[in-house]
Amino acid sequence: MAETNLRPLQRLITTHNEAGQAIFSSALPETAPTTQVAPGLNFTLGYSTTSFPASLANDSDITSYSTMLSQPPGLAIPNGTVCRIVEFAPGSEPIMHRTVSLDYGIVLEGEIELELDSGEKRRMERGDIAVQRATMHAWRNVGEGWARMCFVLTACEAPVVGGKPLGEEGTGAVQKEAEGPTA
Repeated sequence: MAETNLRPLQRLITTHNEAGQAIFSSALPETAPTTQVAPGLNFTLGYSTTSFPASLANDSDITSYSTMLSQPPGLAIPNGTVCRIVEFAPGSEPIMHRTVSLDYGIVLEGEIELELDSGEKRRMERGDIAVQRATMHAWRNVGEGWARMCFVLTACEAPVVGGKPLGEEGTGAVQKEAEGPTA
């Protein structure tokens, strides 16, 4: 995996002890594994659920997430949620794509350009939020160093435009790479 100027990510998962008090789960290491999914593009699966609302009974969501770390889901999970951190190298090639999900993208580090298939573009800086509503889009790091974004993807119904439902597009290459082993 390419060396970045970004600090490693820590993932803290809470649960309850027998007395009902909040504690930190020891089911998984606190260091979140990161995978290079394409040149200049790293993914970290911060957390995921297979249902919405999520069931927390008997820590079943933690067990499900643990499985997804070794068998990564697609970009979005139908009827579920995904929290993913994405790192972009300077000058990395953007991939125009659509997921059937309602996504919140927050810039954590660096400067990102959001491009839509209409050709419209907007520059985003640390703290800026994009609400992605199942549209065709691409992300481009326009800064000098690595950039990092947090994405929270939630299931949604397929959008219908002009009477035609729109599905996922352009996600195949990234999903295929994301299904590889985590490091």
